[in-house]
Amino acid sequence: MLLHITQIHTPERCPADEGGLKMLYDPSVEGVKLRAVYGALSEHVIYYIVEADNLEAVYKFLDPGWTRCTSKITLVSEGPIVR
Repeated sequence: MLLHITQIHTPERCPADEGGLKMLYDPSVEGVKLRAVYGALSEHVIYYIVEADNLEAVYKFLDPGWTRCTSKITLVSEGPIVR
């Protein structure tokens, strides 16, 4: 399944000076492929596109950021939606 994840942290919990973005997720989790990362850095929002086998693996992927961020996980389609 393909997922869009929005991860938000407060300015006070920003990881910029404490290891950076990579401390908010675990790229080694089996069953999750990170396809893209985008940021609205001035808003303290990170966007991920991931491909995952199951939701439990996604939770493990996001585990490092749970104490710093809130996350919204949305299932998305691979291609354009045409009617």
